[in-house]
Amino acid sequence: MPTEDEVVRTASEAAEGMIFSRYKRSAVRDLDITVTFEDGVLDIDVYLNPPDDADPDPEAVVENAIAAAESAVDELFAAE
Repeated sequence: MPTEDEVVRTASEAAEGMIFSRYKRSAVRDLDITVTFEDGVLDIDVYLNPPDDADPDPEAVVENAIAAAESAVDELFAAE
């Protein structure tokens, strides 16, 4: 069984990886990824201040980042 820290780290890294696969790191003005895992409940919050000429759509990127984080955590539990 993964620890809470492993779950949080896995989700955070997956979300961040997804965002920076869509935007250059230097172009993102601000990014905050908050992940909690308590009592078996995963909560992911992503704040993204994208570049002025953001393409693809920032809302879609945030949704994809959350989905990537959830998928990574599912894979973490499946591997256990």
